[in-house]
Amino acid sequence: MISKDLQLAEKLLREGNVVAIPTETVYGLAANALDIKAVAKIFEVKNRPTFDPLIVHTDSIEKVSQFVEYIPEKALLLAQTFWAGSLTLLLPKRNIIPDLVTSGLSRVAIRIPKHTLTLHLLEQLDFPLAAPSANPFGYISPTTAKHVEAQLGDKIPLILDGGACEVGIESTIVGFEEGKTIIYRLGGISVDAIEKIVGSVEIRPHSSSNPNAPGMLESHYAPRKPFFLGNKNILLEKYLPEEIGVLSFFEFQEELPLENQKVLSPNKDFLEAAQNLFSFMRELDQMPIKVILAEELPEESLGKAINDRLRRAATK
Repeated sequence: MISKDLQLAEKLLREGNVVAIPTETVYGLAANALDIKAVAKIFEVKNRPTFDPLIVHTDSIEKVSQFVEYIPEKALLLAQTFWAGSLTLLLPKRNIIPDLVTSGLSRVAIRIPKHTLTLHLLEQLDFPLAAPSANPFGYISPTTAKHVEAQLGDKIPLILDGGACEVGIESTIVGFEEGKTIIYRLGGISVDAIEKIVGSVEIRPHSSSNPNAPGMLESHYAPRKPFFLGNKNILLEKYLPEEIGVLSFFEFQEELPLENQKVLSPNKDFLEAAQNLFSFMRELDQMPIKVILAEELPEESLGKAINDRLRRAATK
């Protein structure tokens, strides 16, 4: 059920249920992060492996201090700059956070989402919410309530409707090791923006198994149809033009049908491209085509995070 009913969402969460919630990045599948049985339902509904940790959501830095052992100075600078917003910090967890949330790791991924409706919900709750993206594991992340309904609607009691997501790709995950600032997942806050606050960073975006942070698996965000990056001529040797869908940055591809193409941003606007990315991937996946060809963006601004999603969707 899609609804804007905050009281119902609060009631369901207090009872140990899962609820889909809006954020500025993507829609999340939320449950009480302190309730192991509720958290287990997230993994069950998503068919998500339990070795892939979850992000915890709350509404204030003061509350974050209840769930972590300490907040390093650089982490606090980033939090003060980007929260509420598309930044997740990986911090040493207190025992109050169940191991299931962190996949047994000693650090918890935590953030304050920038969405009025969800912040109101978090303010009313006396527990944080664990909330990965509200989609079947490995599939395209949802950026509208309708996307969630299409893929999980029969498995969850409520989808809290907060409109279309403003950012459209997941949060940037940042942690700290031996004094170094590490970006574990590229996302809605650019590398440049982070470096302006804390200096140089190391980018360590994914691993093939046993990830150190949420969203680090090598293959992820993928459509059902075969998804390729690169040269259209190679695909044209195997497929008819009308069998190929295209996801491009700012211009249409010649030789291929216009109706099978999605352009992320005709104005070369990286923010607009990020907002459209998952919706357009989903629309192409539903077209009567056989394969999808995607074009990488320039490696600047949010282009780095978008390319990260494209490459992982194309991983076989």
